[in-house]
Amino acid sequence: MKEVKALVLSGYGLNCDYETAYALELAGATAVRVHINSLVSGMVKLEDFQIMVFGGGFSWGDDHGAGVIQAVRIKTKLGDNLLKFVENQGLILGICNGFQTLVNLGLLPGFDLFKKDIKPQSSMKRSVALINNDSGNFRDQWVNLKIDSDSPCIFTKDLDFMELPVRHGEGKFYSDDLTIRHLIDGRQVVARYALPDGSPAEKKFPLNPNGSEYDIAGICDPTGRIFGLMPHPEAFNHPTNHPDWTLNREKTKRKHNADSLTSVSGIKIFQNAVDFIRKI
Repeated sequence: MKEVKALVLSGYGLNCDYETAYALELAGATAVRVHINSLVSGMVKLEDFQIMVFGGGFSWGDDHGAGVIQAVRIKTKLGDNLLKFVENQGLILGICNGFQTLVNLGLLPGFDLFKKDIKPQSSMKRSVALINNDSGNFRDQWVNLKIDSDSPCIFTKDLDFMELPVRHGEGKFYSDDLTIRHLIDGRQVVARYALPDGSPAEKKFPLNPNGSEYDIAGICDPTGRIFGLMPHPEAFNHPTNHPDWTLNREKTKRKHNADSLTSVSGIKIFQNAVDFIRKI
């Protein structure tokens, strides 16, 4: 079986790298935690991997805005390399602070990425933002997510609905109406905050925990190979991670349905990435 190598970025305030590497291992990848210094110095080569994950945490303490310093450092040292990585069928996932970093990098939403008449670095434009939650508070809760099954996103193939935890203070997706319409029309809005039945949250708190426009929880680039989301899929790697796991266990016993207890939707995001790489 083809080995799939995944790079999980670590260092300077990032704190979800162990969880993320573990989730990737469960999905069948060989995951390597790499400090950002090792990557930008060239000690570790990005081209030796097929998946790159910008994980959650508080890079550089978010002192200049969530994901800002990390984005500047990565773009300055590795901007063109990231585009070549994706052009060569590599996958990039940004979770929470990683999503904020990808937005600041301009890799998401990536409308102009890979256009031949635009220079690589010029195509990395920031056009959306993740700003302070409307509540003014850090949110640590579980959310319902409706997944667009028609999105080109590699990571969410065959997914329709899932529950994942969020833990952020700057998670409100914001942009102008024209940009959001562009995202919608291109099926780049991959995940939206929703009610338990899958209908839109319509910005109702706490179903939409941060006030995101159009209830946006995650977006991809036009190729579907770059995906960013605020909820944490790596934090749902076992049934007992779910706050209702004891209730679900009893329901499973009474219905004699083992699948309902063992279904862990967070891992499916990583499995989709691994399966994609193995098929190319």
